[in-house]
Amino acid sequence: MTVSPWRLILPLGLAQFICSFAGSNMNVMIADISDDLDTTVKGVQTAITLFLLVMAILMIPCSKLTDRWGRKRCFIWGLTLYGIGALLSAVSPNLGVLIVGNSVLEGVGTALLIPPVYILATIWFTDLTKRAWAFGVISGLGGIGAAAGPLIGGVITTGISWRAAFVFQALVVATIIFLSRRLVDPLPADPTRPFDGVGAILSAVGMFCVVFGILQAGTNNVLFTVFLVLGIAFLVGFFFYIRARERAGKEPLLSTGLFRNRVCNLALVTQNMQWLLLMGVSFVVSVFLQEVRGYSAIGTGVVFTAATVGILVSSFAAPRLAKKYSQRTLIVAGFVIALAGIALFLGFVDASSKVVAFVPGLLLIGVGVGVMLTPSVNVVQSSFPEALQGEISGLSRAVSNLGSTFGTAIAGTILVSVVATGTRSYAVAMIALAVFGLIGLVAALRLPAKIERA
Repeated sequence: MTVSPWRLILPLGLAQFICSFAGSNMNVMIADISDDLDTTVKGVQTAITLFLLVMAILMIPCSKLTDRWGRKRCFIWGLTLYGIGALLSAVSPNLGVLIVGNSVLEGVGTALLIPPVYILATIWFTDLTKRAWAFGVISGLGGIGAAAGPLIGGVITTGISWRAAFVFQALVVATIIFLSRRLVDPLPADPTRPFDGVGAILSAVGMFCVVFGILQAGTNNVLFTVFLVLGIAFLVGFFFYIRARERAGKEPLLSTGLFRNRVCNLALVTQNMQWLLLMGVSFVVSVFLQEVRGYSAIGTGVVFTAATVGILVSSFAAPRLAKKYSQRTLIVAGFVIALAGIALFLGFVDASSKVVAFVPGLLLIGVGVGVMLTPSVNVVQSSFPEALQGEISGLSRAVSNLGSTFGTAIAGTILVSVVATGTRSYAVAMIALAVFGLIGLVAALRLPAKIERA
């Protein structure tokens, strides 16, 4: 390879950074945005969750479109749409416009640009060690973006305005586009490649209904039940539809063969739980600090420095860790460390009201997530050959973003619905996150000790 690996990977890593940053930086702006736009904590939570949801429901269809339109083209188009959404969010006069700019335009842009990140990294780096390094950089920057989002967002919000945080996103996007000008798509686009529109609608509606139903929990149990049942029905219908389409010799939105790979399925569960933990903790702690403890945006952001440091150290150690330990060992260790962090969190914060009480738990959560981000991605992407990279990349990112969405929706709904009760509501939300962490740990323990590459 004549091109420097860093020249290839830097724009991809920065793209994952800014998209993860966007999913968490608004958490510290909840009070400022609520006051400025005359809305509520629930309104801001809805905007955050919708951004994550739009990403999740469009990730699979957009990954298929990379075959038709080309990976680099989708990457640039996604960045452009994201930048426009960030600028619109920066000037939004009310919650509705903020949702259009942040939740819709930035969400669609992210769904277009993220699949090419992982597809290109998989194709460019065929050696397992080099691929682990590439995924380590990308996943590490993604984890840092999610963990550092509250700190950077808090500094910008306190020093300038919450609107300036969106201008910051637009500037980073412009930088990525500049750095991407010489990137070459190794595979030609195929405009004749069929696209399964019905499958895309069924999957999108199903995922939307499930998450929307979760958002109604505790406030409208009838809507919660109706939308949850509808969502499951649409997703079951989606599976039978793509299976029928496949049997008829037509190309479905997703190959059913993707779901027959046991190792990949278990790794996808671990991915979902990782991001659910990270984003759930970020939202719960942010709301608790601002609404219960009365912290400012920058004060809330500073608390998350421990998690940022943990992810930074562990994720960039990924290549060295991959040489010494199996991917299963790293994923299991990551969940154990993160769960220990939640336990410390609950114990220390309940015993002390000082800021330092948050540090040990957040540090361990950051280290744990950073340790397992890269091996989980590597297991999933390496489970299938190049011909299926578009599909598995989209499925992988959709599952991860659904984890982020569920983390914000489930834990956030628990906290927001009983936020007036203070520490108790916070504890309930964190315990719920710990339960999901245990699910991820069980899935990780069922992974084989030695994982072969497809």
